[in-house]
Amino acid sequence: MEYRNLGRSGLKVSAVGLGCNNFGMIIDAAQTKVVVDKAIELGINFFDTADIYGEQGKSEVFLGQALGARRKDVLVATKFANPMGPGPMMSGGSRRYIMSAVEASLKRMGTDYFDLYQMHVPDPHTPIDETMRALDDLVHQGKVRYVGHSNFSGWQTVDASWTAKALNLAPFISAQNRYSLLSRDIEAELVPACAAHGVSILPFFPLESGLLTGKYKRGEKPAEGTRYAAWAGRGAVASRFFGDDKFAKVELLQGLCEKYGHSMLEMAIGWLLSKPVVASVISGATKPEQLEQNVKAGAWRPSAEELQNIDEITPPPGGVAMQPTQKK
Repeated sequence: MEYRNLGRSGLKVSAVGLGCNNFGMIIDAAQTKVVVDKAIELGINFFDTADIYGEQGKSEVFLGQALGARRKDVLVATKFANPMGPGPMMSGGSRRYIMSAVEASLKRMGTDYFDLYQMHVPDPHTPIDETMRALDDLVHQGKVRYVGHSNFSGWQTVDASWTAKALNLAPFISAQNRYSLLSRDIEAELVPACAAHGVSILPFFPLESGLLTGKYKRGEKPAEGTRYAAWAGRGAVASRFFGDDKFAKVELLQGLCEKYGHSMLEMAIGWLLSKPVVASVISGATKPEQLEQNVKAGAWRPSAEELQNIDEITPPPGGVAMQPTQKK
């Protein structure tokens, strides 16, 4: 397993992380422990959850139970800001809400600190300096080691970075955003902003809900129990991941995989890890064998020739590709 620094910090996260959104939603506590055990065995040290995952908190509960005494040996990231109940005081980035949200998450996890505490969504109604002052207090209290954000734009990332510098506050060191072979829009503004301000990107939906694993084919009925089967009749939701335009690109990418002799999964994860700004690729898993496949894929990197071929199929914004790291 490769480990990378998260932002301009000394925190080293596994290049392949484990997204815990399935815990409490798709798999129960017993299966969660099976998955977590395999992740640790494979060298995964970065576990990403959120207070809203698994019916508002169950993911944190299941993850804490599965880790047990091993909590100190891994890195746990969770999130706040999305609604955890009705009314205006059960979400957002206000000092009042942050202080209550972190205590609730700590209790659910059965821990006294989080390695990374992330703002799940921006809060347009709260000044960013109020949010960052509260998070800085949590860092000084030892309840949070580092802070990050999710779903921020490029300008919001820059604004938060300069706020931290001007007020001498703990900076955001990570940005969790949708990023994949099929979703490259963040390369226009967010990626350059993160690179300039020492913020690492943690891609979510790196496999586009399974489309980039190669297991779904256009025109074929998806297997029961898969996310595609669950979303197939939901119109706009399904087209967000499984539209004909996306299938067309996947078919062309599959042709590249066959040409260069590797799997679609290797391309999806290895391509992201070829980006210097990416620290860890977070993907969910419900079975141990999925983790084994993800970790294997994380060791592969595309050649310069293949990167050019990929850009021709799924071009970056403006048609200018980001420079890859040296092939390993």
